[in-house]
Parts: sequence; structure tokens; C-alpha cells
Amino acid sequence: MSGAVIIGAGPGIGQAVARRFAREGLPITLIARGGQTLRAVASEVASHGAPHGVPVVTLQADSADRAELDAALDRAIDEHGVPEVAVYNAALVRADEVGEISVREHMEAWAVNVVGALNAAARLAPAMAARGRGTFLVTGGMPEPKPQYVSLSLGKAGVRTLVALLDQQYGSSGVHVASVTVDGPVAPGTDFDDIAEHYWRLHTQPRHLWDREVLHAGRC
Repeated sequence: MSGAVIIGAGPGIGQAVARRFAREGLPITLIARGGQTLRAVASEVASHGAPHGVPVVTLQADSADRAELDAALDRAIDEHGVPEVAVYNAALVRADEVGEISVREHMEAWAVNVVGALNAAARLAPAMAARGRGTFLVTGGMPEPKPQYVSLSLGKAGVRTLVALLDQQYGSSGVHVASVTVDGPVAPGTDFDDIAEHYWRLHTQPRHLWDREVLHAGRC
């Protein structure tokens, strides 16, 4: 059975989204840079899966390293087939103002926040399109740019444009491309399960009602 791939499977949104899809019985592949993070998230997801549990695969990869990410996604396909849904949740979040960080630091942020999502889509969306169905979701943010978060504001604007481009290229082939825009900082006390519900709703939307972006404006 095809499953769900979560890229950027950290203890917040990534974990909650993985749990949400696991409850529906989808096999889960978790991708993140840190082995300790992966083990903790996998344990949490396995304990909240469908009544009889779901397979959970963990793969280490840096989303900004295309070779590593491609290898992890190929392994995910080997394990569970072309995914029904892929979620790109990786982000480099830091406070920085105009002129405060170097060109290299801006490029590092852009690589994680935008290019990693592009590379993941390049690996998965054509196979979804060939099958005639699939969902590719990206965690967005910054509905309004903030001058104290310049690199992140630029990255989330890039995500919005990327989603539009991917929808134009793959939407007619049955691939639902969309973003969940989280308005506000994700901090202790955030209702991650409430956020995760947006991802499930987007994945299960009838094609004639597809949204390209939903805004989570609840308590973050």
C-alpha cells in the first residue's frame, strides 16, 4: 500500500502530520537530518497509528542536499511505492534583518526553505502524475512578510510561488499541490493536531474543490 512521506519530520508539525496519516492506516516514511529526532518521532507515530499499527520507515537525509534527498525518496518508493501524499515540512527558521546575514547564509536558508521542496517535487510529482493521482503539500508561513525574519519571509514567498508552478505543471495530471500557511510562530503550546488536520483535509479534497493554499490562523 502506498503511504505518506514526511520530509522534515521533527517533533512539531511533522510528527503531528505523520500521526494524522498513520491513523488512517497509511504506511509512513519519515525523513530528517538527525537520527535521534527520527527515532523519537517514529516511536510516537507508531504508537498513534491505526488499530493494528502501520509500518514506519526512518531515513536520514539533509533536505538541502539533493543527492541525499533523492536517495532517501528512492528508498521510500522501494519500501512503500510511489507515495499517495508527500509533505515537505523542512525549514530553516531564524531571526535576521535586512543586511544582517551573508549571501551564503541567505543561500543556505533558500536551499532548505524552497529548493529542497522543489527537488522533492521533481523526484515524486512526475511519478504521481504518471499514476494519475497524488498529493504534494508544503508547510508555508508568513502570510505577511516580517522585517525581523527576512530570509524566512523570502523563503515562504518562494514556497507560495513554487506551489503555483507545480500546480500548473502537474495539477491537470491529478496531482494536488498545495500549502498549509501557518500564521505565527510555532512554539510550546501550539495545537499541532489542529494544524495537521489541514493536511489531511487537503489530501482528501475532491478534485473539483481543490485548494492551493489554506491558512492556519489559530493559536500558535
